[in-house]
Amino acid sequence: MSQLAYEYGSCEPAIDELITRFGDRVSLSDAVRERFGKDESFHPSLPPDAVVTPHSTEEVSEIVSICARYHVPVIPYGTGTALEGHVGALHGGVCINMLEMNQVVEVHAEDLDVVVQPGITRKQLNEYLRDSGLFFPIDPGADASIGGMAACRASGTNAVRYGTMRENVLALTVVLADGRIIQTSRRPRKSAAGYDLTRLFVGSEGTLGVITEVTLRLYGIPESITSAVCTFPDVESAVNTVITTIQFGIPVARIELIDETQIEAINNYSKTDFELAPTLFLEFHGTEAYAVEQAQSLEEIATEFGGGNFKWTANTEERNRLWQARHDVAYACKAMRPKGEIWATDVCVPISRLADCITETQADIKDAGLLAPIAGHVGDGNFHLCLVVDPDDQDERDRAEALHERMVMRALSMGGTCTGEHGIGYGKLDFLVAEHGEAVSVMRSLKQALDPDNIMNPGKILRI
Repeated sequence: MSQLAYEYGSCEPAIDELITRFGDRVSLSDAVRERFGKDESFHPSLPPDAVVTPHSTEEVSEIVSICARYHVPVIPYGTGTALEGHVGALHGGVCINMLEMNQVVEVHAEDLDVVVQPGITRKQLNEYLRDSGLFFPIDPGADASIGGMAACRASGTNAVRYGTMRENVLALTVVLADGRIIQTSRRPRKSAAGYDLTRLFVGSEGTLGVITEVTLRLYGIPESITSAVCTFPDVESAVNTVITTIQFGIPVARIELIDETQIEAINNYSKTDFELAPTLFLEFHGTEAYAVEQAQSLEEIATEFGGGNFKWTANTEERNRLWQARHDVAYACKAMRPKGEIWATDVCVPISRLADCITETQADIKDAGLLAPIAGHVGDGNFHLCLVVDPDDQDERDRAEALHERMVMRALSMGGTCTGEHGIGYGKLDFLVAEHGEAVSVMRSLKQALDPDNIMNPGKILRI
């Protein structure tokens, strides 16, 4: 059955009922709908018919129940920092704006966990936790909402040590497509009771239900944090340093590879003076002596592979400046070509194939005559391409699309995945099929069982 075979109902009666119930928390303005129809990807805005802002799980249940009654699509929205068209209203419908559900519900410091509403952002959460001596480590760069991070299975720069959202979400409260409210698990660190519904909804991108509460694993704030940079003659030397570091069991918290094109962009945008060479950005957590010991051990390994200019610091201001420069890479790329359009994408491969995948991609970029800096979470084999394309040049857009497809298929041929952390949205639908084959039919069966009318963020992840 094709996507278009689904008969969605008229939004008007649903919107009328929502206005009666929620009043001015329902917006029909063009500007608001335009904003909530777009994420940070290159995909155009696809506005919903209305945007409604709930304050509780019960209100989300009411909204979904009304939409289900009229067969109207439902699109959850966090902060809009996704990168594959996750929030576009492909078939119209109602966008549920979760931003005002942003409270910390409970902190269980002795159990190292916290229960939050989905609209709270990771920075807001860590600011709330600061005096408790605890923190939540998942850092995708953007100040994303926790609900969106769970829905997209986010990870980021700290994933090499702390894992991704998959490892750090303990339980969820979810509103299903018929308005039912379920809790996927309880707070214990492990359970053998039934299907693992938590992992089913983590990464579901709003296609199975609306996440309204998240229980997260917390960690103690390290006594000392040391950051470092080191340059290399080529990408292969940098990646070999990473592989050896991991094999030796050095518990690096962050280990990022920046290619020379991206370094140039960072220098120009962030006013830094890094050498124009493949560079590792690193961070070590632990006691003061242990963090220094880790940095020194890595410096010895890097030297064996031709690394140089190794510099490290425990100064908070210097560390923040280093990582802010890393997080600002998209803006740095945009500044290289102010009239260009950013097309960000990612793949992930087994770390033993990472150097091959990056160097082949770099050669491909050069042959295609495109501007596309590379940055990667190399500790887990994940890297990002930031294509900067003239939106008015169709030939250039075609070359970029072809390059993107070759990059993904290259990663798949190396035993990798079409996306390490950006997700599928509607931008990588075909690549999911190329990666998983017949397993996609199982995913489709799960979707149809939980959402038989296909109203939950339709058109994302799967074609139904």
